[in-house]
Amino acid sequence: MELSLFARHDPYRWEIAPAGMMRVPAVIFASEQLIRDMDSKVYEQIRNVATLPGIVQAAYAMPDAHWGYGFPIGGVAAFDPAQGGVISAGGVGFDISCGVRTLHTGLHSADIANHAPQLADALFSRVPAGLGSTGHIHLAAGEVDDMLAGGARWAVAQGYGTPEDLLCTEEEGCISGALPQNVSGHARNRQRGEMGTLGSGNHYLEVQRVAEIHDSATAAVFGLSEGEIVVSIHCGSRGLGHQIGTEYLKKMAISAAEYGIELPDRELACAPITSALGQEYLGAMRAGINCALANRQIITHITREVFASVLPQATLRVLYDVSHNTCKEEQHLVNGTSRRLFVHRKGATRALGPGHPEVPRALRAAGQPVLIGGSMGTSSYVMTGTPQGMALSFGSACHGAGRAMSRHQAGKQWRGHQVIDDLAGRGIIIRSPSARGIAEEAPGAYKDVTAVVDAADAAGIARKVAKLVPMICIKG
Repeated sequence: MELSLFARHDPYRWEIAPAGMMRVPAVIFASEQLIRDMDSKVYEQIRNVATLPGIVQAAYAMPDAHWGYGFPIGGVAAFDPAQGGVISAGGVGFDISCGVRTLHTGLHSADIANHAPQLADALFSRVPAGLGSTGHIHLAAGEVDDMLAGGARWAVAQGYGTPEDLLCTEEEGCISGALPQNVSGHARNRQRGEMGTLGSGNHYLEVQRVAEIHDSATAAVFGLSEGEIVVSIHCGSRGLGHQIGTEYLKKMAISAAEYGIELPDRELACAPITSALGQEYLGAMRAGINCALANRQIITHITREVFASVLPQATLRVLYDVSHNTCKEEQHLVNGTSRRLFVHRKGATRALGPGHPEVPRALRAAGQPVLIGGSMGTSSYVMTGTPQGMALSFGSACHGAGRAMSRHQAGKQWRGHQVIDDLAGRGIIIRSPSARGIAEEAPGAYKDVTAVVDAADAAGIARKVAKLVPMICIKG
């Protein structure tokens, strides 16, 4: 993008002044190089978000921002229901509550050196991955409703994990206000066989090594040390979340005129938060959040079983679980006044600062862990929320590297088997049911995750704690 489109407030904060239908400014957090390389659609989409009714302060885009459906991926916007604020299914995304859970293992590199291929095969055998993948768990209709209402707490009650897992899970494993009755029968049926599965696209289960500690004090609070082995699980609400998004986007697009909402882009379809449709979607979306939390909890249980069979000395303990496709009701200070807002984060991670009451007590002094996923063959990061970030971006940060090219473009440029061989040469084991999926997710198809993380750190919206490098990747 052209730098002349922005007013540069500091080296990592670029502002677009309100013009036309925009109600507030739009702000992008990025380095100069990331801005130059960013898709021009991000500029168009974040300006469009700034036109929506009831938006507060600004529309934001994270350093990993790229084109999405309506909202850019990496988009953040908060809305005040008292001022006609809206909720947008496109501002949440189709994969509701897609997120990352990271687990300690109690192991170090030397512990798995001679067992990595066996561990990779066992994980690939037990954790279904790929488009339309189903697992060994098949829920009856009533069980689906219980899962949608109970989230990870339901999963633990079914024997998939322990109550301690919930202590370091966002919303303690279950968001209140979920209304399973607002989820269609088709959406529920899509999920009956998909619990405990990764799905396709950029979802993965990775065995990773802590390669570098950037903040030793915070790492100590998080229990991270150099050379430690961790496991990260990246997935969401699978077919159920996608179906909820599809159905409610259509409803919102049809009803926009009824609510007097003028849309610059039909993909920004939304409804007033206080409207019947807005409340209906909130209940369905929260059910989708609980589905994703339950899914990651079940995969955690399966992962523990695999480690117990291959490396029985491992002790898998949850570091944190956080989502990056949600709309959350939160209290935020705006011009010195606490306001009840509905914060959309699409491809953006909640990043609460030190002392925030929603950060688990054991971690609160350091702030909330912010889990940044990389791509195959590149680094992932653990960051932490900052006091500045609470003011700058409603406590939000990036969620990953962000795509640099489309899946179609990547599929034309790379071949899956070659990507697997190249990564094997670097000591990274890949297991996937789809060679085409591997090509579409080639590391070169993504931005430089380190540049993204460095920009978030320099902007003050989150702080680097540790760098993780992949050893084994189970990929959809």
